[in-house]
Amino acid sequence: MTGPLIRPARPQDVALIMRFIRAAAAYEQLSHEARGSEEDLRRALFGTPPRAGCLIAEVEGEAAGMALYRWTFSTFLGKPGRWLEDLWVEPRFRRRGIARALCARLAQETLQEGGARLAWAVLDWNAPAIVAYDAMGAESLREWTIRRLSGEALAALAKEAA
Repeated sequence: MTGPLIRPARPQDVALIMRFIRAAAAYEQLSHEARGSEEDLRRALFGTPPRAGCLIAEVEGEAAGMALYRWTFSTFLGKPGRWLEDLWVEPRFRRRGIARALCARLAQETLQEGGARLAWAVLDWNAPAIVAYDAMGAESLREWTIRRLSGEALAALAKEAA
């Protein structure tokens, strides 16, 4: 087998990407949080301006995985970067270097854009992913804790600005 073809997502890939997102959510035991629609995804990826990007991995013409990302900015480095939101490889295509190829392409594009960082979160129980990320040279930021506002908490805080 030759390496996977890595290409930018196209508008006609939205249903495929949504299927990958739902599969990743199920794997992560978070299906209840995957509430976005295909139209939401289409606007995010292909609207003006785009709010996210996505790479598709193909093996012999068949979609095997994706890397969905968004752009970030590091105030400490004074440079842009990317946040890898979802990395998914279909189970039957795993252990062929596809996730690494997707990450390598993201790293390449990040550097080509003058970026300095590619970052992501991984669930602490996802040992296969952690091993793969460590093999890529990723470092664990154990002193950082991710925080977020969503739903009612987000709406309540937003009301304070009104």
